[in-house]
Amino acid sequence: MLALQGSTMGTTYSVQVTGPLPPPAGAEHDPEALQRRIDALLEQINAMMSTYRPDSELSRFNAAATTDWFAVSPELAQVVATAQSISRASDGAFDVTVGPLVNLWGFGPELDTDLPPSQARIDATLARTGYQLLEVRQAPPALRKAHADVYVDLSAIAKGYGVDRVAALLTELGYDNALVEIGGELRGQGVRGPARPWRIAVERPQADGPRRVFRVVQLRNLGMATSGDYRNFFELDGVNYSHTIDPATGRPVHHQLASVTVLAEQCMLADAWATALLVLGPERGLERAESLGLAALLIERQGEALSAQSTPAFDRLAPQ
Repeated sequence: MLALQGSTMGTTYSVQVTGPLPPPAGAEHDPEALQRRIDALLEQINAMMSTYRPDSELSRFNAAATTDWFAVSPELAQVVATAQSISRASDGAFDVTVGPLVNLWGFGPELDTDLPPSQARIDATLARTGYQLLEVRQAPPALRKAHADVYVDLSAIAKGYGVDRVAALLTELGYDNALVEIGGELRGQGVRGPARPWRIAVERPQADGPRRVFRVVQLRNLGMATSGDYRNFFELDGVNYSHTIDPATGRPVHHQLASVTVLAEQCMLADAWATALLVLGPERGLERAESLGLAALLIERQGEALSAQSTPAFDRLAPQ
């Protein structure tokens, strides 16, 4: 097995490749050269989609004080178009303009000590958010804001897109059996070994204690992503505030749904839909997943216990 790892998108990545490896046809099959190819690809994605780099395409679009069309790369337009389609299909539960609200609640790069924010501040921030305030076209590729202060953050979809791109690169180079992971989002291609599929644990959603397995999923040419409320939150006056913000209310989600795992052919879709279903909550999330044929596992808190509901599509792809 060939194992590579590194840093990207403010997190880490890992790649595992198993035999049979392609015959050496050049330097791209050298492990160090392969890592350079992967790092270069991820660097290109960061240069397009990072909000932490002021010179990235996305940061320049966010900083542009204009409502005119802003030319971007085809890749950035593709990701934004996918995000917008999921926003429409989820009735706005997924929204890449929600970043200012995330920052307002203290989960962004700038710490806000005035927490929780007042309703007046929430309302003022809501006025500059909403996926309807963002337009995208793909020929020629460009983005446009309805208001100059609209801010786009692709952190809930870009990692999945990066997984897809790295997996495609490996396939192009002849590596048919691989597991690609970026910040917990994954894609398994081929098999780990003879009659041994890639087996991935869905974590038990709990904030304290050692990490435990809730369910094991076999990934066969699938992407997988999990969103949860149990790792990134703060507590104030006995109330837990999740980092997942409901774009409709401008407030952290407040329901008993602890985590959502989604399987999809594209990890980008799994990444975004896991967030959307978590925002929708246990009832609406399950209903929307079933109506759209999504493969989703929803784990809900019931007092001290946990209960899980899965869609028929999930059970077909990941039978117990």
